[in-house]
Amino acid sequence: MTPKFKIGAITDEFSPDLKTALDAMEKIGMTGAELRVVWGKNIMDLTEDELSQAKDMLQTKGMTVMSIASPVLKCVLPNAPDVDTRFQQDIFNSKQTFADQPRLADHAVHVAKKFNAKIIRVFSYWRTVQPEACYDQILTALQTLADLARQHDLIIGLENEHACNIGTAVESAKILSLIDHPNLQLVWDPANALVGGENPYPFGYDQLPKNRIAHIHVKDCHMEGHTPIWGPVGTRHVDWKGHIAALQRDGYDGWLNLETHWTGSGGATKQEASTICGWNLRGLASL
Repeated sequence: MTPKFKIGAITDEFSPDLKTALDAMEKIGMTGAELRVVWGKNIMDLTEDELSQAKDMLQTKGMTVMSIASPVLKCVLPNAPDVDTRFQQDIFNSKQTFADQPRLADHAVHVAKKFNAKIIRVFSYWRTVQPEACYDQILTALQTLADLARQHDLIIGLENEHACNIGTAVESAKILSLIDHPNLQLVWDPANALVGGENPYPFGYDQLPKNRIAHIHVKDCHMEGHTPIWGPVGTRHVDWKGHIAALQRDGYDGWLNLETHWTGSGGATKQEASTICGWNLRGLASL
């Protein structure tokens, strides 16, 4: 069962303790890590000594850090339409405001370079009841971030997040078409598109410019009303088998990165749930 794609995970999906997470990921055969919450703190809030300690642990395991899962632009946009309260806002120990964003972006660059990570994940402000009314300000912010990334040979990876203004493939494709910038690409999350009311594959994937997909998050769910019910990867309503076959056909050469969300069932721990999903991902990536 040899994966045809590079596989990894957001480490805190296994455990907020980095060593525990890396040990579990290594057993699955994962070779890449995405950093979001480490030792219970958002990656943006680690001290310089903590960043260095984390880097040493990752290097010891031979793990590549491909992405910094930053909370940049995951905040309320001032003077915008009301926030859409249908969607849960996951903050992952980050409480940054709109005023914090320039400082946060600069620090994200520092952290990415510290770990030799190519991608800085960003968002599009908390979703409002009129997302398109926010597009001008989103475009301005993303253009500024992409210009900053170009100075450092980095990629700004806009994640389609159902709780933010750009949540689906259609919305992502629209924004990418309006900013033709080599340093702005997409962190494609099919399950987020599903939560946003879109069929992520084949419909959603077909809307996307394939050459601007920098990174892919893997999780699975089905919907009950507006509520996602998370479950083991490959067992819910995202057609991962079909999607991964299409990625292989289209020459995708980035990472498939686990973002479990499922907390397990029958008394299982989150680490056990992520281990199940990790092995499922490895199997799907090996077909």
